[in-house]
Amino acid sequence: QVQLVESGGGLVQPGESLTLSCVGSGFSFSAYALRWYRQAPGKELQWVARISKTGDTENYAESVRGRFTISRDNSKNTLYLQMNSLKPEDTAKYLCNVWVDRDYWGQGTQVTVSS
Repeated sequence: QVQLVESGGGLVQPGESLTLSCVGSGFSFSAYALRWYRQAPGKELQWVARISKTGDTENYAESVRGRFTISRDNSKNTLYLQMNSLKPEDTAKYLCNVWVDRDYWGQGTQVTVSS
């Protein structure tokens, strides 16, 4: 079955960086576009970034463009999110997503940005 497992979250200070990872299994990883979403407490799920199946096209939400970079390594079935210049408003649970026959989600990894 399709599985997505995120890791790499943590507590950082404003201005610092983090890299999130998401390992996929149970599907042909290189055949699908992948996405990162985030959800802050009490707020709706927010789309963050998308990468094409080959990695040659990236799209970003306005709130993270220029600070976050999405990438993938299809040889390792792994999706990444490099997050630079983190702000307190980036605090959220970050989830990776793939649509195969339906939407699949990982369990998420918590990112907290606080001084």
